[in-house]
Amino acid sequence: MNASSTVGAVKWTRKTTLALSAALVVLVVAAVVFVRRDSSRSNETAADPGPAAAQPTPSAGSAETPWTGTWAVALQNGGPAFERQTVRQVMRTSIGGDTVRIKLSNEFGSDPLTVSAVYLAAHQRTSTVDASTNAHVTFDGGDSVTIEAGQTAVSDPVEFVLPAGGDIAVSAYVPRRIGSVTQHAFANRNNYVAAGNQSTKASLSGVRTFDNYAFLAGIDVRNAESEGAVVTLGASITDGFDSTFNENRRWPDQLARRLVGANRTVGVLNAGISGNMLTQDGAGQSALNRFDRDVVQQTGVKWVIFSDAAINDLGGDRPPGGEELIAALQQLIQRSHDAGIKIYCATLTPYKGAGYWNDEGEAGRDALNDFIKGDGSGCDGVIDFDTATHDQSDPTRYDSRYDTGDHLHPNDAGMEALAAAVDLGLFRV
Repeated sequence: MNASSTVGAVKWTRKTTLALSAALVVLVVAAVVFVRRDSSRSNETAADPGPAAAQPTPSAGSAETPWTGTWAVALQNGGPAFERQTVRQVMRTSIGGDTVRIKLSNEFGSDPLTVSAVYLAAHQRTSTVDASTNAHVTFDGGDSVTIEAGQTAVSDPVEFVLPAGGDIAVSAYVPRRIGSVTQHAFANRNNYVAAGNQSTKASLSGVRTFDNYAFLAGIDVRNAESEGAVVTLGASITDGFDSTFNENRRWPDQLARRLVGANRTVGVLNAGISGNMLTQDGAGQSALNRFDRDVVQQTGVKWVIFSDAAINDLGGDRPPGGEELIAALQQLIQRSHDAGIKIYCATLTPYKGAGYWNDEGEAGRDALNDFIKGDGSGCDGVIDFDTATHDQSDPTRYDSRYDTGDHLHPNDAGMEALAAAVDLGLFRV
């Protein structure tokens, strides 16, 4: 669903002169139609932000600057209930910009979700924001939005100086009970909830924490220097499981830092789900079933990294064979190319010693990795996560420097090794 906006009617007066040729008249009329249509799409204005923020005004040239995702999560069902509560959620941006919009999702809801008093602010610590930066986020010019089950709402644009690699918070008041919200089940950080409408407060009172993301799907920015966005599609390794809590040490976070350090303006959107599988639904929809929503429909996406989405398929007593995993990956490759998106395939990291490892699963991992590294796979590039993390003396196991101890998930150093394995030259416009 596209952002709604209130756009003033564009009025044109055509001076008629006897010297004007018929050809010039046609050109003028065509130009008028073009400008009118362009304005209806792009010349969006935000409503009164309220007392806690300055009146947002469109940035110079913003109407010509496309949107790019700076932060996103993969969506799941089964989120917590809220009623007459303020929900304050914190996220780390990848790229910055001067105009922002947010996406709220009721994708997996069974009832309408109403939110109001939505504010964007710079995050300071725990549940505290810099209230002087509060910007009121409106929807179709209004303070409140009701999102029907299965739908997503995109806010009006709001002028906000969003830093690259900065922490921001979105606060929203949920006035009416919603029994279960669309969520991302593992935020790998604390988010905050408190009774009543406290959206504009610097610090929440009576606060409690939760560690998922609730109904917040993405943050987009306008940045004239943007090169596009890359989506990282995977399972718990991409989701950052067992990396340091509250510190943004996932490998996609570290990739984003590398890009910023290299003066690149590439949004990094994390579509990892802990426990997710390539071929079967379980912890969230399978990578096959969620690909269009979590990859193709992301804002400004130009590249996708297929990462560890198949690692959980290999667990259990009867894991799928290499042929089944390869066929599923081939579907993703074709769907990426059909959408005009380049797909970079990452080899699966080792997992011998993990609770669900077995010989059949190892054979499936070998087969998929050989396919990815072989000629004719269709992958637009290869990222060798396996070589970056395995023990040189036993390639079926993690290098001990990178192992959290469960022999499946990398520690912070392992996350850094994965990010370092990504050639930044892959992201060429």
